[in-house]
Amino acid sequence: MKLTLKEMENLAISIRQEIIKMLLEAKSGHCAGPLGAVELYVALYFSGILNYDSKNPDWEERDRVVISNGHYAPLIYIILAHAGYFPLEELKTLRKLGSRLQGHPHRLSLPGIETSSGPVGEGLSQAIGMALGAKMDKKKHQVYCLMGDGEQDCGNTWEAVMMAGKHQLDNLTAIIDRNNIQIDGFTKNVMPLEPLKEKYESFGWKVLEIDGHNIPEIIKAVHASKSIFVKPVVIIAHTIPGKGVDFMQWEYQWHGKAPNSKQAEEALRQLRNMKGQIESELD
Repeated sequence: MKLTLKEMENLAISIRQEIIKMLLEAKSGHCAGPLGAVELYVALYFSGILNYDSKNPDWEERDRVVISNGHYAPLIYIILAHAGYFPLEELKTLRKLGSRLQGHPHRLSLPGIETSSGPVGEGLSQAIGMALGAKMDKKKHQVYCLMGDGEQDCGNTWEAVMMAGKHQLDNLTAIIDRNNIQIDGFTKNVMPLEPLKEKYESFGWKVLEIDGHNIPEIIKAVHASKSIFVKPVVIIAHTIPGKGVDFMQWEYQWHGKAPNSKQAEEALRQLRNMKGQIESELD
């Protein structure tokens, strides 16, 4: 499915509304990261970048998308539903007993999920295995790994970074949601990451930095990553946690908290106003 820019911007607001509704219904889950990363996923799945077939999820030539930060599950599920992997009506079952939409994605439960995820820091290693296997089998598909900046604290992330540089995996693109928060506070206080760009470069990666809310910029960076050879690519996408809801923005306490009824009502009011502005531009 390929959408116009305005359609993608409109969809991004709708997805933020759906995140709030899902978390309110579930009464648990993560707000800040999913709300902040919406444009990254919308650009991947609905601009024509990604090769996938939701009617044939195991299509051998599909691009692989590894979600390392599995707590972004509400966003991931909404994206997959809109892409046609399963019915939109199923979204309201998030975190309910017996639901396929678990608190963290499970590979065997739902089409479109490449790996199970929960403990952060594991996704890049999994993505490297896929990219290396594709190289060995002379396959042409791309491997994308979406990560949070908090998991850059993990030692196994940096083992994976070294591994990808050693094998010059130019079929691998990592995208870091650089929102500057994690569950215990701001990343600069919990474990300073800077200079993040130079660290990746020192391990043989090409680094691109973008505004993670600017859809054309995201698309341009991902297309650029496909034309860089002999190096893996990491896109550091600077985002605002809790984007679109003023009392959630930049508040790390919303990393792993669901809104109550009153908070959800206010969040949805703000998002309706944003959507109205976008829709008026579409007319």
